[in-house]
Amino acid sequence: MLSRTADALYWMARYTERAENTARLLDVSYRMSLQRQVAREGYWGAALGITGLETGYKARHGAITASRVLRFLSVEEDNPASILACLRAARENCHAVRGTVTSEVWETINTTWLEAAEAAAGLQGGALQGSELTRYCEWVKFRSHLSRGVTLGTMLQDEGLHFIRLGTFLERADNTARLLDVKFDELAPAGASGDEYYEWGALLRSVSAFEIYRKVYRDVITPQRVAELLILREAMPRSLHACMREVDQILGLVANARSQDTQRRAGEMHARLRYARIEDILEVGLHRFLTEFLERTADLGNRIAQDFLVPIAAPEGAT
Repeated sequence: MLSRTADALYWMARYTERAENTARLLDVSYRMSLQRQVAREGYWGAALGITGLETGYKARHGAITASRVLRFLSVEEDNPASILACLRAARENCHAVRGTVTSEVWETINTTWLEAAEAAAGLQGGALQGSELTRYCEWVKFRSHLSRGVTLGTMLQDEGLHFIRLGTFLERADNTARLLDVKFDELAPAGASGDEYYEWGALLRSVSAFEIYRKVYRDVITPQRVAELLILREAMPRSLHACMREVDQILGLVANARSQDTQRRAGEMHARLRYARIEDILEVGLHRFLTEFLERTADLGNRIAQDFLVPIAAPEGAT
């Protein structure tokens, strides 16, 4: 496959996944901010920290407020990592390879962008909060699910599909690690009050893991089990283990003469997650573990670009 085609498919998937992840982050941050009024600014600062956009935000907007952060991460056109910008970038990458994707994939992604642009125009002048924010985030998640379903249901299972899935799972692993790193530090020192229970539940819901947690543990929500579920549980679709298993397998399917070292590094990351114990991770320090994981994920993304894709600089907020 031509590197330019692989590049467009890979980034189409990453931007679509990133838009969904940002919608999940905004929704859970808003819900959690309602629980502790005094900590509102801290929640929104954490949201910017997760996306790596705190410096860019402060340069444009200064003080952190809920309304500004919501707009910055959702519909601000000047922010290349906003939901709107990600959906536009996904559409542009899909348009570049219309001859490679099916008409159903193109129509789904193009319609998503058109509806997102229309919704953004209506939201520019109003407050994006409450039920309106929830509906918007749910719509973004639904369109991302629809895009993945159409892709898996209509595309030939060749290298094109492999690069789409590679982008999806690498982006998902990065997001889960960022979310857990910031939110775990926020919530772990808390006690066992009803508010903390609600917040841990909100964190699990942000990665569609609340019901899975109940099936796996059938007990009260604890920080250690949340970390274990989101890091080591292979059957949890958004866990680091599940994502790196997919990345490792896909790199084996698209391997070329240059990618041996990239495959080895992905295999090492997968093996470490496969055989790790949460007690050992917590003993070393969760923040240290996740920081190292994010560094390795960023390095893996760079190596994938060198081995398979068009070697261009990633946009702000990308890994």
